[in-house]
Amino acid sequence: MQKFEDRIAELEMKVTFQENLLETLNHSLVEQQFVIDKMQVQLRYLASKLKDMQPSNIASRSEETAPPHY
Repeated sequence: MQKFEDRIAELEMKVTFQENLLETLNHSLVEQQFVIDKMQVQLRYLASKLKDMQPSNIASRSEETAPPHY
């Protein structure tokens, strides 16, 4: 009978450890998702800022006219 009680106690300890581990992993996952969500918002903001930027006042090489001595 003592063998079964020892075995039950061991199983209870394992279940307790697993529950604690799952809670810790879940907490880590929630934190990571928060960071990912924040980064996505920042990326969208940067992308919209890049789209809204004014074009450069410098002409591209294909738009430049050749100097008169050519």
